[in-house]
Amino acid sequence: MSTAGILSDALEREHREIDGGIEAFTAGATTGTYDDAALLRALAALRRHIYLEEVFLFPPLREAGLMMPIMVMEREHGELWQLMDTVQAAHDGGAAPAELVSTCQELLSLLDRHNSKEEPIIYPQADTALEEQAHAQLQEFIASGTMPEGWVCHRAAS
Repeated sequence: MSTAGILSDALEREHREIDGGIEAFTAGATTGTYDDAALLRALAALRRHIYLEEVFLFPPLREAGLMMPIMVMEREHGELWQLMDTVQAAHDGGAAPAELVSTCQELLSLLDRHNSKEEPIIYPQADTALEEQAHAQLQEFIASGTMPEGWVCHRAAS
């Protein structure tokens, strides 16, 4: 059975779901109704997504010779993580939803730039360059894995 597209499709689907949650929240600037739950789900999903990439996807791809692209993705993950921390802190601190919109739009812009590199460069390698065990582990985590409590992207402080 061919595995072409299986992982890349799942990873791209997560990108769309994350973007959709943040967009559902920012739509409140127009509609006047802010979907806090969608925002919080999207932030949690993005953190989990970064975890799965950095723990399951990037190490074998780095070993396969994608050192520089992985370094770029990890640096951008750190930027995304810091911006998520900003959004989360403002939300938890009681900021009015309207005050969060511009930061969420900045997050969406950063995600767009990141995903536009990650999807065509990194994700096709998930389908073709991973050994069977790494492929199976990643596929299993995508389906049902959870991020360990307290895990933080290693470039978040960089």
